[in-house]
Amino acid sequence: MSEKTPLSVVKAEDLCLTFNTNDGPVHALKDVDLDVKKGDFVSFIGPSGCGKTTFLRVIADLEQKTSGKITVNNTTPENARLDRAYGYVFQSAALYPWRTIEKNIALPLEIMGYTKADQARRISHVLALVDLAGFGKKFPWQLSGGMQQRASIARALAFDADLLLMDEPFGALDEIVRDHLNEQLLKLWAATNKTICFVTHSIPEAVYLSTKIVVMSPRPGRVTDVIESPLPKERPLDIRETPEFLEIAHRVREGLRAGHSYE
Repeated sequence: MSEKTPLSVVKAEDLCLTFNTNDGPVHALKDVDLDVKKGDFVSFIGPSGCGKTTFLRVIADLEQKTSGKITVNNTTPENARLDRAYGYVFQSAALYPWRTIEKNIALPLEIMGYTKADQARRISHVLALVDLAGFGKKFPWQLSGGMQQRASIARALAFDADLLLMDEPFGALDEIVRDHLNEQLLKLWAATNKTICFVTHSIPEAVYLSTKIVVMSPRPGRVTDVIESPLPKERPLDIRETPEFLEIAHRVREGLRAGHSYE
């Protein structure tokens, strides 16, 4: 008996988005075709301004497509947003400084009307998932940058959405902290089986984390390559020194170069 094909979580067909500005139209995305399956870890990589974050925002219904099709959980992005189908992790932790870490995590749960008991249970669970148990009573300023980003991830996980959208969450952190958080994120992904869409500028980060790497061209953002990773799901950091890893990184780099010359 053959295995069932995983369900599509995000599906885009001929997706285009144009911003109308005072200086004329800006073509942010053009003819994007992509199918993100349940359980995928998909990284988007490309030069600044290529539409990576814009595509994430279209998924989240924060921007609206100009033409083409996109579905999230087989419905519109608007319906998916109303159904609380995703959690969003921004480039900065975006924690409220006057709220403790557990109160920051509680915010979406309060808005959604969860009971105090359910909030407490969920907060305890996600703090443990991101290795912040015992830090719930601290304020953001008492935590390092890496810990603040883990708290931001915990907030996005608190209401247990199946899809996690991450917009370059580790870009501002130093390499040592970034490596550690990459390892923790893979463990978190394995423990929760979430579908993750992850924006990055780092080739090693994209290759290390992903089951699928989407290479994008300069504006207007097009998908120039989709690389299915053959790497095992369990990945120690030293996998980055293996020939298999370096071969994928080379393909990503060549895809980025080809995209720059695609005019």
